[in-house]
Amino acid sequence: LACLGGPSHAEEVALERLSYLTVGCSDLEKAQAFAQVLASPFIKTKTSSDVVGIEFSSVLKNVYAIAAGICGGLKFGDNFQSVLMANAVQEMSRFLQAVHPDPERNVYDSVYLGDLLVTGYSNFSRNRVFGTMIGKGYSVKSAQIEMEMIAEGYFGTKCMKEINTHWHVNMPILDAVYNILYERITPQIEIKLLTDSFR
Repeated sequence: LACLGGPSHAEEVALERLSYLTVGCSDLEKAQAFAQVLASPFIKTKTSSDVVGIEFSSVLKNVYAIAAGICGGLKFGDNFQSVLMANAVQEMSRFLQAVHPDPERNVYDSVYLGDLLVTGYSNFSRNRVFGTMIGKGYSVKSAQIEMEMIAEGYFGTKCMKEINTHWHVNMPILDAVYNILYERITPQIEIKLLTDSFR
């Protein structure tokens, strides 16, 4: 089994803009063979054995992109967004270390931090757009209807919340997004509580 990690928006790949992909597989020889197939002048590839970490971080970065969008919709600026992303990568690291420790993992690699940043900041990010609409006051249902695209972080939020009931990792950003999307806590209240927990 192999998995493919970003940071990579399909829109930019289609435009042949330089992108970097990571192929994850426990068999690094197979990972390398797959990576060579994908490589091109505008696609740089590398390999990793951390399949579990790549898969979990791929789900979590969508949750954090929704959080970034919510904060954008609430008119928080770039200063706070950077603090949010810094806390998000720490939260991601805590979860990955609890669930699947890997001494060779570096969460600052592009497949973790890079994917988080592009999903959290890019205008191509469906999850960020979805979060922005929630922050502006849209209901979940109305945001989903108007987008006409799937923001997979909506489902990922519930999934990760359920998984974390077994691990009890401190994940305030995940909890805040879950409370907004599923418990219908107003974004203003939930994000205010979240900002108070950041330093």
